[in-house]
Amino acid sequence: MGEVHTLPELEGQSRVFEDRADAGRVLARWLAPAWKRAAGGIVLAVPAGGVPVGLELARGLELPLDLIFVRKLHYPDNPEAGFGALGEGGELLVDPEAAAALGPQAVARVVEHERKDLARRVRRLRGDRPPPDLEGRAVLVVDDGLASGSTMLVAVREARARGAERVEVAVPTASRDAARRVAAAADRIWVANLRPGPPFAVADAYRRWRDLSLDEVAALLRGEAAGDGD
Repeated sequence: MGEVHTLPELEGQSRVFEDRADAGRVLARWLAPAWKRAAGGIVLAVPAGGVPVGLELARGLELPLDLIFVRKLHYPDNPEAGFGALGEGGELLVDPEAAAALGPQAVARVVEHERKDLARRVRRLRGDRPPPDLEGRAVLVVDDGLASGSTMLVAVREARARGAERVEVAVPTASRDAARRVAAAADRIWVANLRPGPPFAVADAYRRWRDLSLDEVAALLRGEAAGDGD
């Protein structure tokens, strides 16, 4: 099980970050001693909300940024809640109790729907570029927060399946249960703002919060690419 690192001065508090970019800068300052210019290091952001966090984190650590695509499996009658996650490389995590309650056919329909949506996101944000080569690399996976931890667990598994030598996780906020769950799969997890739950909402860590569209995320990534070319 990986270590869980926290910032004690932020533990248990709400509204500690202005927005996702601010949270990424906090993470970058905190992780700099361990990760700045790390040999072979790469930051992988989970779209959509992980991208603005990851942009600031990668800039602060002076590491390359790429994307790792994971999609939550949403309940058919509650699109805000999930019962698992799937990754673009085929990793699949399904909560067994939820699967038993929904039934195999309903689960299969959700998986197929989310798989198509995930493919659409990959086409929109990565285009024809291949996924980054992770063989033997140190990977830092970032999102804007962990509620259940399912999507991050799949992201960690995807990174390992693609040959990453070390996989660490960095998030601005997480529930205690999610942090423990992800730490069991990652080499180390960094959570600036650890909070109890349930109930737990990632949004409660931010003073300004809204969902991001794929168009907004694509614009952020284009801006970063243009800056790299200057």
